[in-house]
Amino acid sequence: MKVTRFTFNPFQENTYLLHDDTNECVVIDPGCYERQEQEQLRGYIEKNGLKVVRLLNTHCHIDHVLGNAFVADTYGVGLEIHPEDEQTLRAVPTYAASYGFPKYAEALPAAFLKEGDTVKFGNTELQVLFTPGHAPGHVVFYNGPEKICIGGDVLFQNSIGRTDLPGGDFDTLINSIKDKLFALPDEVTVYPGHGPETTIGHEKKHNPFLR
Repeated sequence: MKVTRFTFNPFQENTYLLHDDTNECVVIDPGCYERQEQEQLRGYIEKNGLKVVRLLNTHCHIDHVLGNAFVADTYGVGLEIHPEDEQTLRAVPTYAASYGFPKYAEALPAAFLKEGDTVKFGNTELQVLFTPGHAPGHVVFYNGPEKICIGGDVLFQNSIGRTDLPGGDFDTLINSIKDKLFALPDEVTVYPGHGPETTIGHEKKHNPFLR
């Protein structure tokens, strides 16, 4: 499985495209808002001959959903989120303009993901882990054989997700990290929603919020 990262929008949000040797791919947290960002994503997909078969959100804060409608409409795929984050998603149009995104186009969920579900594409499977705290319906996507975790805004390099937004809770977030992410092998690479990747082992040793 190949992980490709794009960094979009003023929040410097990481959008991930995952594909394997079948050329089927999934798009996770598309933050592409401006036309040039959308064309960057589309160009990569076309250049590499990929077929988009799933559209996933780790959670539904505005910076992670700005490109949902573009991906859904362009590739004919339905949005998949955890049901506990549907309210977060539906709130985005009420504040998008005040955040500088007056052209935000809404895409509502076509299917829901829950703890223990398996997301399949090509020859690849991703396990869904429920990790609330930053957002009430936050999930991460874990591939055990390749030790890869698409982690959204739960765990960052030497930091953690903020918990001062609606539905956030510090203790819940810490428990999600310790119970779900720190249960994974130390060599697992975490690809976060902002900033560079890290590993579970590094964060166990060095993250100041989790010592």
